[in-house]
Amino acid sequence: MKVVISAGGTGGHIYPALAIINKIKEEEPDSEFLYIGTTNRMEKDLIPSLGYNYIGLEVRGFKRKLTLENIKTITNFIGAIKEAKRIIKDFNPDIVIGCGGYVTAPVIYAAKKLGKKTFIHEQNSVVGLANKFLARYTDKIGVSFESTINDFPKGKAILTGNPCSEKALSIKKATKESLEVDKDKKLVLIVMGSLGSRTVNDKIFSFIDKFRNKNYSVIFVTGPTYYEKIKDKKVPTNVKVVPFIYEMPSVMKITDLMVTRAGASTMSEITALEVPSIFIPSPYVVNNHQYKNAMDLANNNAGIILEEKDLDDKTLINLIDTTLNDKEKLSTIKKNLKNIAIKDSSTRIYNILKELILNDRKFY
Repeated sequence: MKVVISAGGTGGHIYPALAIINKIKEEEPDSEFLYIGTTNRMEKDLIPSLGYNYIGLEVRGFKRKLTLENIKTITNFIGAIKEAKRIIKDFNPDIVIGCGGYVTAPVIYAAKKLGKKTFIHEQNSVVGLANKFLARYTDKIGVSFESTINDFPKGKAILTGNPCSEKALSIKKATKESLEVDKDKKLVLIVMGSLGSRTVNDKIFSFIDKFRNKNYSVIFVTGPTYYEKIKDKKVPTNVKVVPFIYEMPSVMKITDLMVTRAGASTMSEITALEVPSIFIPSPYVVNNHQYKNAMDLANNNAGIILEEKDLDDKTLINLIDTTLNDKEKLSTIKKNLKNIAIKDSSTRIYNILKELILNDRKFY
């Protein structure tokens, strides 16, 4: 299979794209990939470091208010379409995939105009601006939440789940000994995304001593930048502060309760691994989509929400204590997560891609 794949801006778009690549490689080892991203976001360094062919496009996102900057954005968009057409013609892929971020808009649009089969994936419960635009130009759309299906043209959207879930299941479980935490205590994992959240980190560090003498261990992942600021601070012996965990699902598999943001990839891993979680959705994201992601689980009694504005020592520690000590509540959450989980997301997506390609070949 020859594949052009595009995703950019954040890990929430990039890691699902990588999960799809890994699944295709697993099924068809001789596949060829070309990744199209931006020239200035995290994918420009990450993807080449993994050994994939990479081309960056000069694109920028639209401002949601009227501004002269959007004129430059439109000019860039038109130029990016022209460049994407040239790249796609040269590579001649069997299919073109978009996993979100504004860079996908010119790529998928160009592919459709060239008559290529296209597929896009929406990770969140609120459809992103690029995917709203692309809905009419793509052949099929994979969605992570059933509630999102009706936000797209009838018959185009298919519930696939998030491909990060299948990858999470394949990762080897960590041990408490390797993490240097008490093997006889329950484990609470606190992490606010790969980069962390300065606001939440500041709040938690203001009352971190109150975890002292609790009957559970805490691993607090701060993000690399914040860690440099606090690495010499003393914390209770049952609290371990780290900058980053490379394979987060390995730790999630031995976690009794997680405190986290509500990004789409993290939520797909939580659901697949059945990790009871307290969600502190980021209030700084577009359309408040993290809150809506978390509500999708909370409405099914499969997660707990604590809004950032309500976060303090009493609310968080009380919520952790009462949840960890309520065996029935933990059991109910895990059972409901199991009922919701889609554990073969990458496989579902691969099957859709194969069907699109085969139908295209039959046509010719």
